[in-house]
Amino acid sequence: MTAPAADPYLPGRPDGDLDVDRYELELDYRVATNRLEGRAQVYATAVRATVRVSLELQHRLRVTQVLVDGSRPDRWTHRGGLLVLKLKHEMAAGTQLVIDVRYSGQPAPVRGPWGEVGWEELTDGVIVAGQPDGAPSWFPCHDSPADKAAYRFTVTVEAGYEVVANGRLVSRSPRAGRVRWEYEQTEPMAPYLATLQIGRYLRVPTGPREEVLVPARLREAAEHDLGRQTEMIALFEELFGPYPFAAYTVVVTDDDLEIPLEAQGLSVFGANHMDGRRGSERLVAHELAHQWFGNSLTVGLWRDIWLHEGFACYAEWLWSEASGGRTAQEQARAAHTRLAGLPQDLVIGDPGPDAMFDDRLYKRGALALHALRTSLGDETFFRLVRTWTARYRHGTVSTKEFVVCAELESDRPVAALLDPWLLQKDLPPWGAG
Repeated sequence: MTAPAADPYLPGRPDGDLDVDRYELELDYRVATNRLEGRAQVYATAVRATVRVSLELQHRLRVTQVLVDGSRPDRWTHRGGLLVLKLKHEMAAGTQLVIDVRYSGQPAPVRGPWGEVGWEELTDGVIVAGQPDGAPSWFPCHDSPADKAAYRFTVTVEAGYEVVANGRLVSRSPRAGRVRWEYEQTEPMAPYLATLQIGRYLRVPTGPREEVLVPARLREAAEHDLGRQTEMIALFEELFGPYPFAAYTVVVTDDDLEIPLEAQGLSVFGANHMDGRRGSERLVAHELAHQWFGNSLTVGLWRDIWLHEGFACYAEWLWSEASGGRTAQEQARAAHTRLAGLPQDLVIGDPGPDAMFDDRLYKRGALALHALRTSLGDETFFRLVRTWTARYRHGTVSTKEFVVCAELESDRPVAALLDPWLLQKDLPPWGAG
């Protein structure tokens, strides 16, 4: 066992002494006052001999008790969003431990280079969108995309609200005007993909494995706008391989949102994205594709984010073509023309933290994949994609691993083709590759 590499895009994070196996979160939340009482049990393994371990938890949440394997540590501190524990004795590498943290407060988004990320109050409810560093806004964690774990969420809120978390709904128990919800997420998940959605929603089935949680006023529009989602899943399973989770949930908030958001096993759209005319259908395809690229296959370092966004953007083009819109070739040509007129100062294989969500990265990542498809041919390209998603299912990936996988599958020098798209600032000419 080795510690995840330190991510230069996320300085000041825990040093990787722990590999987390499972989080068990027990949360009691009051919607009207945004008051959270929490208990987190973190099941982890030491990756090296150490006497000090740490987790992230934003400073707005006050830690009241910390136990390690049922006993108090030698001491602990909670400053600057970092919970640091000094153990009574040094742990050997491979030692398993349980860190039990009790905390409370009024959670709020984490403020950083990407704006406000994580826990956010809605007009009447809550949305959690943790990418890339918002998980510590509501629970103590080792916030590395490379440290995937299983989860159990137990959440108690007032009656009248629907609660959604990742995974399978195990139980729903009314208790004196409040309701206790329990979810199990068994497939490994990065902390930033953990989510909690609370609102006054209707639960509406939209397909064999799909449902939407939607305000009553938006039900008709949402059912129409998500009406081809089952077809999308069928197309993506044909091209990318089996859908990687048991089910798929869409949450439509009663508030407008700037952009849709994905978490593991679900996506979140604002009221403004459901217009009853499928005006945001490309975004429906984009967020769905992230279940393969981003959620099942998750980058270990954020510099490789093009593997998430390039594939999700390319999925938009594939769906457009399959559903009678512009072909992927036409979409790629239009994207290339647009990018050619923009500044040539972005290396999408290592964009830097300030540019990791730049739209140019999304489109150029998709162009890199289109160039690879054009070079290899459809049969080889999509066989490669299915091999990629199967080999690293629910795992951690990198650009290097993708290139190796592509070269093995195609028996072609894929690195020479992809490097100009991924590692150079200047946009390759149309048709390169």
